[in-house]
Amino acid sequence: MQDDIVIGLEIHVQLSTKTKIFCNCSTDYIDQEPNTNTCPVCLGLPGGLPVLNKKAVELAIRTAIALNCRINSTSIFHRKNYFYPDLPKAFQISQYDLPLAEEGFMELIVGKSKKNSKIRITRAHMEEDAGKLVHIEEKGQIVDSLVDYNRSCVPLLEIVTEPDIRSSEEAIVFLQNLRSIVQYLGVCDGNLECGSMRCDANISIRDSKSHQLGTKTEVKNMNSFRAIKRALDYEICRQRKLIEDGEKVSQETRRWDEANNQTVTMRSKEEAHDYRYFPEPDLLPLKIKDSWVNEIKDSLPELPVDRKERFTRDFGLSDYDASRLVEIKSLGDYFEEAARDYKDYKKLTNWILSELLRYLGEEGTEISSSPISAESLAELLHLIDRKVISGKIAKTIFEKMFKTGQSATDLVQKSGLTQISDKEEIDIIIEKVIEDNIQSVQDYRSGKEKAVNFLVGQVMRHTKGRAQPDLVLNLLKEKMNKLEN
Repeated sequence: MQDDIVIGLEIHVQLSTKTKIFCNCSTDYIDQEPNTNTCPVCLGLPGGLPVLNKKAVELAIRTAIALNCRINSTSIFHRKNYFYPDLPKAFQISQYDLPLAEEGFMELIVGKSKKNSKIRITRAHMEEDAGKLVHIEEKGQIVDSLVDYNRSCVPLLEIVTEPDIRSSEEAIVFLQNLRSIVQYLGVCDGNLECGSMRCDANISIRDSKSHQLGTKTEVKNMNSFRAIKRALDYEICRQRKLIEDGEKVSQETRRWDEANNQTVTMRSKEEAHDYRYFPEPDLLPLKIKDSWVNEIKDSLPELPVDRKERFTRDFGLSDYDASRLVEIKSLGDYFEEAARDYKDYKKLTNWILSELLRYLGEEGTEISSSPISAESLAELLHLIDRKVISGKIAKTIFEKMFKTGQSATDLVQKSGLTQISDKEEIDIIIEKVIEDNIQSVQDYRSGKEKAVNFLVGQVMRHTKGRAQPDLVLNLLKEKMNKLEN
């Protein structure tokens, strides 16, 4: 069956303001006592009147500009009517037909084939977040549900794409780029696991011959890039099988069930008219002057795409390495700080992307909380270059640095793991290795050059990796050549 995958994304980005979008309550709801950061406005009590947060508007405009959107000079807030336990007013203040921004785009480079894609952005509009349901379970069954309204009224920017995405891989690249952009702009930390950036996906299958668009489903409850990719791939396969079997795809909202690796039905999908949108009577139309937009535009920081170009130009990094480093702002910051003290940028990059990220991942630690500072990593690499320690020993020292927070120099001095560079000491070990490995010596003498690598390895084993490999190699060849003569 010939078909096309059609995916559109709806992404909610929590704007990093100190107070909520329509009141002065704190937006700090993580690990707070339930229902402590609330007031009559965000609880939806009678008489509570919303007042728009100017900082939230500024952050929304910053994001819209970075996404190449047109900023509308007038936008209107609407009431989106629906009932849910964590929505105390039974409506959400959002924007409908006159959003903050429209008609943007993001250019992507996807996969090993370096496919260029341009994903159009339909709109970016502001709205308030809902509260949070906390379910009480006993023996795997929900027996009660509680509501925490601390998150209610936290400012959101919803970014809606056109259905231009043609694969799960393309969707992930778009989302990773978006996360990088909001991090660089300082408008959101982009943390999917904590919910400060959330994604819903609309998926359908279009017949490539008739070009008829199939029925779409919406998938929710995906809190990581891995979960999003798996959910999209599952839903694509599910819809294809239904079509192949002659069955219909139902228009519905489904959620990703992480435990069972499948999407499951939540509810039938609402149409826009089901929400009974009407203008919010307690908020005036939002008027945005061109001068303010230009002022915000002029204040934008360096964005990921520009930083990547600079990293390849100024540091001579490959396209792949630069892309990895700039994807997370704090990782790029770490690299630049270390690069001030250490100028072998390729070696520095390798240590950051391999050793550092591996240990951070195993411990679930953010780069900003790394026990090894950028300065300390540079110090370790200098010890390798000066042949104080070998690369192998450096990895042992690195592990200890990560676990203790101590400097490389202190650990090397305390552990006595400096390289052995005394020729007489190494000669004694080489003589023993030659005596114990006559066959390898004969192989080398008969022209099998690779045999010497085994002998070097034996010397390194006897010295527990402390001998200088280059010195060992030279001394071995010199001694075996003398034997030959």
